[in-house]
Amino acid sequence: MSDDAIQGALSGIRVIDLSRILAGPWATQMLADFGAEVIKVERPGQGDDTRGWGPPFFGDDEHKVAAYFHSANRGKQSIAIDFTRPEGQQLVHDLVREADVLVENYKVDGLKKYRLDYDSLKAINPRLVYCSITGFGQTGPYKHRAGYDFMIQGMGGLMSVTGEPDGTPMKVGVALTDILTGLYAANAVQAALHYRARTGLGQHIDLALLDVQVATMANQAMNYLATGNSPGRLGNAHPNIVPYQAFATTDGYLILAVGNDGQFQRFCEVAGRPDLSADERFATNQARVAHREQLLPVIIERMKTQTRDWWLDKLEAVSVPCGPINSLEQVFADPQVQARELKRELNQPELGKVPSVANPIRFSESTIHYERAAPSLGSDTDHVLTGLLDCDASRLAFLRKQGIVG
Repeated sequence: MSDDAIQGALSGIRVIDLSRILAGPWATQMLADFGAEVIKVERPGQGDDTRGWGPPFFGDDEHKVAAYFHSANRGKQSIAIDFTRPEGQQLVHDLVREADVLVENYKVDGLKKYRLDYDSLKAINPRLVYCSITGFGQTGPYKHRAGYDFMIQGMGGLMSVTGEPDGTPMKVGVALTDILTGLYAANAVQAALHYRARTGLGQHIDLALLDVQVATMANQAMNYLATGNSPGRLGNAHPNIVPYQAFATTDGYLILAVGNDGQFQRFCEVAGRPDLSADERFATNQARVAHREQLLPVIIERMKTQTRDWWLDKLEAVSVPCGPINSLEQVFADPQVQARELKRELNQPELGKVPSVANPIRFSESTIHYERAAPSLGSDTDHVLTGLLDCDASRLAFLRKQGIVG
């Protein structure tokens, strides 16, 4: 294996992470997984808000850190700098001179008063890729509003199509908009680095949670644009495919995901109703969507005649897509999840072994880095400032005494 493969795809890329909560940290964790050096800048004495977002926590009262924080900060270094003070701003400026990427999620113009906005840092490092994540973007009438995942799921249309038809609008069970924004940010950063490699130019990335939520409405957005009709809530049903939803059996629920007419024919044979696939109302997916109200009650009643495992065994045997609805305990006990090593144990100096969920990407050459869990607050301050900025012991002692670093 080559040295580059051992080091990771983004080895040699240095990222300054000024982001907090989830969207920005999710992006920088992805970059760290790919081998980038990520330096997370946090507030002395407090750090990222999610350090306290528990229970549950890892560690004892002295070293207690929320599991939430560990979900998005694997593989990073933490330095504690108060950049509201000029000396702290200068330290960040000095770090930026040696950096490739900066990620932040402050309100629009929120960093300008600290001389940490894009224009200020571009003057220091024209090759810098600077990614700003906000609720609504750098332009438009909402640009100065704060944005939170729950709000954006509502404003961006996701909650209008999530939940039962006669129920209340429902958010997704994880902060999906934040996570998707983090993934878009990681993609954008890598594209900007590729552009810089060709042109020598850095750039500013303007990424908004609302934009991401609207963009990821995907086929539902296109259904509206094609018809002018806003799609509504269908519970677990699919707007464009039938049958494609959860069904009750005699002892639990399973998901039936029939994706084509051949699969539907095989399902009908297993169900003992081959007449359904021969019926012109149900023979094609287009017809099934048009006649879902006639078809679904028949399938619902038929599914209730056998156990969940009976259906899973019979349908899997004829390649009809189906699956159980697992709790997370069942997820991590699943042999496929275990074979893919989606649970990892990472070292943390103060906490020992800390569990982590693996990155889902598998490279054939370069590696994903699982060398360290999320860092303790300020655990790398001395190492980074002495190693990158040549701060000596007396300088560090002075900065620490003044409360500028922690």
